[in-house]
Amino acid sequence: QDYPRADRHFARAMRRLSRVDTRSVEQVVSLDDDDVYNWPWIYGVQVGEWGLTQKQGEKLRDYIQRGGFFMADDLHGDAEWHEFESRIRYAFPDRPILEMQDDDPYFHVVFDIGERPQVPGAAHLYEGCKNCRDNGRGAHWRGIYDDKNRVVVAISHNSDLGDAWEFADSPQYPEKQSSLAIRITVNDVVYAMTH
Repeated sequence: QDYPRADRHFARAMRRLSRVDTRSVEQVVSLDDDDVYNWPWIYGVQVGEWGLTQKQGEKLRDYIQRGGFFMADDLHGDAEWHEFESRIRYAFPDRPILEMQDDDPYFHVVFDIGERPQVPGAAHLYEGCKNCRDNGRGAHWRGIYDDKNRVVVAISHNSDLGDAWEFADSPQYPEKQSSLAIRITVNDVVYAMTH
């Protein structure tokens, strides 16, 4: 989803807005092999429709316990939330998913991000949301925290950050949403590397 344009636009922004040494091309990884352990940060898109298995969930948990970080994006409404939540429980059956508070360091590590409006996908700009009738309105920024109260899984519910990266250079896509998506994800990566 959004691949490879979104990945490349975000990598370019990451190189421009931070000092993180970022590859110029994306790297697809699978939880079915050990390549995931070579990457400190992974991103999952359209996770409201994913098919994460029990075995992959256990690998995700191990990856995160070894210091990895997972960003989950592009899930909208109650049905997709239920699918995501039931699958992420394979990795974290014992951890609550919490709304991230305004003062969470996650929102202040590089950019101070106070206002966090919903970031709709390009196909849903007119409506302002996807799955609007299924509680798809209103952005939720959620996380799973470790024992030291650090975010280890960041979740953007009712937003599509990947689309905002993908269409960052499109005059039809609102700059405000692309800018927010890039700033949040720069924070996400730097937070993952420093906390």
